Amino acid sequence: MQTLEEALDKILDAVRPLPVYWEALDEACGRFAAAKVLSPLNLPPADNSSVDGYAVRAADLAAASAASPVALSLAGYSPAGGTFLGAVESGVCVRVFTGSELPRGADAIVMQEDVKPEPGSARNLLFVDTIRQWENVRFVGDDVKQNDILIETGEKFTACRLGLLAAAGISRASCRRPPEVVLVATGSELQEAGQPLQPGAIYESNRLMLSVMAQQAGAIATTLPPISDDLEVTKSALKQAFAHSDVVVTTGGVSVGEMDWVRTAFTEIGGQLEVSNVAMKPGKPFAFGHREGKLFFGLPGNPVSALVTFFLLARPALLRLQGARDVLPPRHLATLAGALENPGGRRHFMRVTLDPDGRARSAGKQASHILSATARSHGLVDVPPNTTLPAGAVVRVLRWD
Repeated sequence: MQTLEEALDKILDAVRPLPVYWEALDEACGRFAAAKVLSPLNLPPADNSSVDGYAVRAADLAAASAASPVALSLAGYSPAGGTFLGAVESGVCVRVFTGSELPRGADAIVMQEDVKPEPGSARNLLFVDTIRQWENVRFVGDDVKQNDILIETGEKFTACRLGLLAAAGISRASCRRPPEVVLVATGSELQEAGQPLQPGAIYESNRLMLSVMAQQAGAIATTLPPISDDLEVTKSALKQAFAHSDVVVTTGGVSVGEMDWVRTAFTEIGGQLEVSNVAMKPGKPFAFGHREGKLFFGLPGNPVSALVTFFLLARPALLRLQGARDVLPPRHLATLAGALENPGGRRHFMRVTLDPDGRARSAGKQASHILSATARSHGLVDVPPNTTLPAGAVVRVLRWD
């Protein structure tokens, strides 16, 4: 039996990132950069105004006050998207707007609220206060300089990063192809939802839960119908799944019972197992391997065990296939509102809720079949073997999202 870290290292060592392709920016959100992107220009590309107002020479207003305003002549306009062709000389001003390029000769922008027309004059404006040189001016390259790195290799294309790329005039992103995942649920007792429940049967829920988590990690997920506990049926389903995927994920049939056929079926169709069982709770029964360059994850059948093993072991592989730099779950520090007790000999990933004040508490019963506590939870806390984490302890929550 291996530790979680040993198992994860083996899994990630086996991952080879998928091929690179180009994606339009508006379709790239959630993908990962296949190469770093350098800015082709300065942002802003020229000195410009941060307010609506008037471009002036600061020295012209050195003596301005409410009691003794200074009059400047309006020489013209510099609309956003246009350019004032002249220059601001002493005694004149130019009307500008937010984003207007700073006219030549100007070294400050006075907000329009601080300017008023001179009575009896069609062109003169009164300025009632001094202004510092370069006040309300945004300088060329103040945000980004040409050849600055906009996104590093392996960073995720988020809304904000895509906005930055678009502002730099970039229209396409270099990404890695999203992995295709096929999910297979095993168990003769499993029944599809939406039908009357037959005696001895249970509704199958793992595929939906895991397919959503796979999609949230950037994968394309499809499912096969539940299969019975039969060696030949399992082999046939695995062959079909591998024919249409980069990653195959099964749930159930991976323990040591008489009807657990997944490991045997996988090896008999040519698969090579690399990891068997992990010293963690929930989720000890686990298998990882590969077949013809494609990855295989055999997860437990209990829904919480399936979810936790997918989250901690399969999800990082899906992210690494896409070239992601950070493949570990999002971490959030929290203070325990109540104790978390693990009297067992395996580390226990316990489901917790988080309140708005940053306090974590048990989400409820921690048994591996309790989905109601999972539905309430925001993430997991790793509690070491034979350990009680007291109320008030600061813990790291591994968040689902």
